[in-house]
Amino acid sequence: MRDVPAPVSVVTVTAGGRAAGLTVNSFVSLSLDPPLVGIALGRSAALHELLREAGAFGVSILGAGQEHLAQHFARGVPPIGLWTGIETRDGELGAPLIEGALGWIECRLASEHPAGDHTFFVGDVVSARRGPGSEALVHLRGAYS
Repeated sequence: MRDVPAPVSVVTVTAGGRAAGLTVNSFVSLSLDPPLVGIALGRSAALHELLREAGAFGVSILGAGQEHLAQHFARGVPPIGLWTGIETRDGELGAPLIEGALGWIECRLASEHPAGDHTFFVGDVVSARRGPGSEALVHLRGAYS
């Protein structure tokens, strides 16, 4: 799978009054009618339980030139989302969205499915907006391009 390009996104939630984010390359479109998307999160990721608690999530699809943001949120260990110096906008459902992204999708959690050491979360799309980016940031052969 290292030879298959994957889009890079930051999934964000607000739970218990705290915002958290995590870089993922598992974001997929599932259905246009109704609009559904999916993400796979490792069960050991701090964002896993926070997403369940929040019941909603935001996806900032990163654009070319945003590698530093992908690396920033890829840490995966607390503190999972350090927001100092990160420009965001408020999402309709409460999760922060990363400024300058290729686009933003906000979802209510529709369902979840165990998948090995991950959980596959299905989101019911509430809003989708295009951002200023013109090319998607992709992950290929262990690097961003």
